Amino acid sequence: MKNVTVIGAGEMGHGIAEVFAIGGYNVNLMDVDAGAVEKGLSRIRESLDRLVRKGSMHEGEMKSVLDRIHPFTDIAESVHSADMVIEAVPEIPKLKREVLEKAAASAPKNAIIGSNTSNIRIGDLAKGVSNPSRVLGMHFFNPAVVMKLVEIVRGAETGDEAVEAASSALLELGKTPVVVRRDRPGFIVNRINAADLLLFGLLQDSGVASPEEIDAFGRQQGLPMGPYELLDFVGIDIVKDSLDYFARELSPDYGRVKVFGRMVDEKRLGKKTGSGFYDWRAGRPRIDSSRATDRVRLLDIFAVEINEAVKLIEEGVASPDEIDTAVRLGMNRPFGPISVAKSLTNREVKEALERLAAEYSMPIFAPARSIAEGRLREAADGRVTGEKEAKEAPAAKVKEGGAALLVEEDGSILHITLNRPKYNMISPGLLSELDAVIEHYWDSKDIRVVVITGAGENFSSGAEMTTFIPGGPEFIEYARRGERTLRKLSEMPKITIAALKGYVLGGALELALSCDIRLSSENAVLAFPEVTRGLIPAWGGTQLLTRAIGGSRALALILTAERIDAAAALDYGITYRIVKDVDREAMGFARELAANAAPVASTLAKRLVRKAAEGSSDIGLEMEAFAAGVLYGTEDLREGIGAFLQKRKAEFKGK
Repeated sequence: MKNVTVIGAGEMGHGIAEVFAIGGYNVNLMDVDAGAVEKGLSRIRESLDRLVRKGSMHEGEMKSVLDRIHPFTDIAESVHSADMVIEAVPEIPKLKREVLEKAAASAPKNAIIGSNTSNIRIGDLAKGVSNPSRVLGMHFFNPAVVMKLVEIVRGAETGDEAVEAASSALLELGKTPVVVRRDRPGFIVNRINAADLLLFGLLQDSGVASPEEIDAFGRQQGLPMGPYELLDFVGIDIVKDSLDYFARELSPDYGRVKVFGRMVDEKRLGKKTGSGFYDWRAGRPRIDSSRATDRVRLLDIFAVEINEAVKLIEEGVASPDEIDTAVRLGMNRPFGPISVAKSLTNREVKEALERLAAEYSMPIFAPARSIAEGRLREAADGRVTGEKEAKEAPAAKVKEGGAALLVEEDGSILHITLNRPKYNMISPGLLSELDAVIEHYWDSKDIRVVVITGAGENFSSGAEMTTFIPGGPEFIEYARRGERTLRKLSEMPKITIAALKGYVLGGALELALSCDIRLSSENAVLAFPEVTRGLIPAWGGTQLLTRAIGGSRALALILTAERIDAAAALDYGITYRIVKDVDREAMGFARELAANAAPVASTLAKRLVRKAAEGSSDIGLEMEAFAAGVLYGTEDLREGIGAFLQKRKAEFKGK
């Protein structure tokens, strides 16, 4: 694919055009109004200029991107040589159908035809298109240049080839495509969000608490925006249109909220008109955190989201992992509803939903089948089968999907790669995989050295809080889990080497400190940023760093969250050596150690060195003498001495 046409130069269209142009595509930006096209181009220039000012792009790149975007006001001309067409016109079904029909009639027969609809069934939009196997949803999130998620929606007749081609193109652009396997209104993110919209509307209709009181409560939960501030930001008219669509397509319950219709009639549409739930004329509204209500239950919000997520699983729309990925990236949250569900009991969720359904006379809030039957955990674990009509998505696609670790045996070297680029953040899943790899290779006689690195340019930027943790006791167990895995790594009877590059932050630095030897690239940046977020290093960092560089320096680095470069890390004694190509040289160093260091002696040496920092010198000396005695009876010792006397290279057997 080289040529993309985007139809509609408005809020979403110009952003989608910019994404593809930055990615190297030739882009035709089309709108029926030449003024709209020029406005879209102007906004693209403004966005690119911000990237230049931030240092993310230089002037020459900006010019090249703009040169790849071409304005059009005629659909047929704009799609004449397109490999992919994406419509981004207003969310009006009749208009979208007409645009897609005209575009498909004039585009090459094998061109992919995509719709940026946020709610409407793809099958409904593709009715007038010849060869509907090439029609799919490509739902970008606003702002398209920033947001990683794109929902790829399969219509009933969408072909695998179109899904795979669109997924591949988006991955190359740095996006995270999630394939929506069944064509249902709202797809994944907006289907779950609709339940929130309904609940927040009902809270106002019922006078439970004011928007500011609820938003203050939301801020206390760590949300960057309260729900009503966010609704104002999105636009009350868009919220009402979405609920009206769901009322027609899913349940009349979505049409029973009064507050949004009243606000539309009064032209209080939010930020775009200067007033909505808040007055926006003086800028972003100020919300008094001290006014947080105690009349809204966080569990209620979680419950309605979990309920819709379970329905999506039951309907065969998406898997639990796909739902969590979509919600996290599409709603810019640290965790999704499935992660939350795993921290709650079926009874808690079921009782909350039954209470909400009765309190508001809303059948839509009634527990989904799996929850009603006590099978919430089964649904969250992916053990509930979706409806038979659901068509399986091709093995595509989600950049974060698949193994979080890549593990490769290279002779006597085990090469472990943290595989969640761009920043290789350490999720609970990655931690579990690492624990399993350590267990699997613990007793291996073939592996002598383990090298740990990160995919791409960074080692890792630290722990990712993708799992909802409800309270202090649960967080203690989360911390202990990380501590146990990294402690196990430090005690593994192999030589372990960390190849540090780019970001080595927080939990990633704890992982590195748990290895025996650390090599560093020149561009490595090391830090413990936790205290700036109200935390502390909790996977052994306070202990590991203190033993590595002493109490005073360790405390200073932890309290200041100072980022130190490779030279400082070497000077402090955190790293052993700075090298130019750390991945290549770490493997070379590992081969050297595997060839020359006797396995049993290496294992005992590393344990003695670590124990020297943990216990008294008397105990350490006693252990050292005991270890020497153990080694004295090994075949490797005899081989080592014999090779030295015979002036040849030793061939150790680990015996």
